[in-house]
Amino acid sequence: MSPDQEPTPAAERPEQPGGAERPLRAHARRNRENLVAAARDAFAAADDTVPLEGIARRAGVGIGTLYRHFPTREALVEAVYAAELDAVTDSAAALVEELPPEQALRAWMERYAAFVATKRTMLNTLHSGWASGRLATPVTRERITAAIGAFLAAGARTGALRADVEAEDVTAMVLGVFLSTGADAGPGRLERRLGLVVDALRPREGS
Repeated sequence: MSPDQEPTPAAERPEQPGGAERPLRAHARRNRENLVAAARDAFAAADDTVPLEGIARRAGVGIGTLYRHFPTREALVEAVYAAELDAVTDSAAALVEELPPEQALRAWMERYAAFVATKRTMLNTLHSGWASGRLATPVTRERITAAIGAFLAAGARTGALRADVEAEDVTAMVLGVFLSTGADAGPGRLERRLGLVVDALRPREGS
């Protein structure tokens, strides 16, 4: 056994022939979740390639465990991307329930901005996933647009947001803000631009 390998914990070993079907055991599932969380934090904090050994240390596991769950860097990056996209889109429903529509939309856009910031250090790897079809960008845009649509519908019902705006147009506006506001932008610039998007969605006087 090489120094960077470790024995497979019993909870991660396959059952012997004749045993029951094997769901991902609690220990293995926890390791996987910890690895995805550690990778997400590492990608968000780094400006360059993140060593996989460092991610394993952050997660409290050996490099062998990382490779059992994610045989390649691409697999790990894509898992982080999928988990973050789920978190962003799933948060919309709760925000609509908790906050007035315009505040919910603003809070969600800031959550989405955090997702985009995480993605900056993963872009080169993600490009290969998009090129191969493993990651579908149209599906991502559809999910983001559906989340925005929920805020617009809630705002139209209360009169807090315009009822004559299409969710796809707002998606384009938000993506434009992210694309035009790099990591080296001045302090507060992203927040100001997101604020302008929300202001543009408020009902016009006399309408």
